Amino acid sequence: MSTTPEHSELSPATIVVSAGRPERVQGGHINPSLPLNSTYVSRGVVTPGELSYARGDNDAWHPFEQALVALESGDGTDGDAGAGEGIVFSSGMAAIAAVFALVPDGGTIVLPRHAYQAGMVLADQVRDRHGVTLRHVDITDTAAVVAALDGADLLLVESPTNPMLEVADLPAVLGAARASGVRSVVDNTFATPLGQRPLVHGADIVLHSVTKYLAGHSDVVLGALVTRDAGLAATLREHRTLHGAIPGPFEVWLALRGLRTLALRFERAQSNAAELARRLADHPEVAEVRHPSLPDDPGHQRARAQMNGFGAIIGVRPRERAGLGAVERADAVVDAVRLWLPATSLGGVESMLERRRRWGTEAVTVPEDLLRLSVGIEHIEDLWRDLDQALRT
Repeated sequence: MSTTPEHSELSPATIVVSAGRPERVQGGHINPSLPLNSTYVSRGVVTPGELSYARGDNDAWHPFEQALVALESGDGTDGDAGAGEGIVFSSGMAAIAAVFALVPDGGTIVLPRHAYQAGMVLADQVRDRHGVTLRHVDITDTAAVVAALDGADLLLVESPTNPMLEVADLPAVLGAARASGVRSVVDNTFATPLGQRPLVHGADIVLHSVTKYLAGHSDVVLGALVTRDAGLAATLREHRTLHGAIPGPFEVWLALRGLRTLALRFERAQSNAAELARRLADHPEVAEVRHPSLPDDPGHQRARAQMNGFGAIIGVRPRERAGLGAVERADAVVDAVRLWLPATSLGGVESMLERRRRWGTEAVTVPEDLLRLSVGIEHIEDLWRDLDQALRT
């Protein structure tokens, strides 16, 4: 499936619209159809690539997988040979589980001290059940990351990290991993392929919670992996098949429909986030703001050098007040918003916020009063008025 053979000259903003479409034929569809099949006509020995049973492969997945490859590959190709392969999963956690399954019993994983908390809980279970060593590092400390790679089997990177928005030196840490023979995985959920392309920097695998920005409408739960290594892709697909980590056809179809507006949504959300971060930095009721767009943010210079934009997630710590502890103060802000949605997800068109340490599994080094703001596409002044009144309440 390739609508535009010469994709290499196209902008990512165009690729999100054009990739993964059916062939152009007279009277043909402009959008992929939604095939609902659990099984396919099949006789004799099944050859590679032949559809036989929908748990192993499903033509409902292919358009989305091809579009994601086109975005992440860096050369604009639409799933052509050499560009890479995409594997869509039933959830981001299913994709993380497939990555951890690459590590042998007794192996070693290097991972950020701050990262998606459910993924870190799973890492702990892998450690306990399979004798895997976990080396938690400050992902911004390149020397510490490189040192931790000695004898490791897997490097997992988030950049920016969830929820602390730390920015890794991707070319340096991924290059060191490759030189050390350590497989590398970058969770690109926060930045999206529009913000950065880890494969270009040397990542072996790119990970996405498709639930977030790619689908973008808070109505599906999906995950995905992208790799340029055909053998690795086959291993990851086998894991998906044998562990039943398969997505539903309708969910994948919805994700592709959501992907079409990613460039518009992400541009607006990033713009809103940068303006809100600037205003919050001057707000009398705010003690600390984290967003890579701020010139004094610790991740600003790296993000400016290796990212296209600064993302749409903000970290905020409200200023304490007499009679209210830090946690109570942060919870009061969440309770006072009227437009912003108190919710745990991110990346949707709607703006959301939550106090991250309300989750008992969040890293203890995350401040208890840290609010994670996922900025949406609403009018900036409406978002600001609501946030301002909540902070002043």
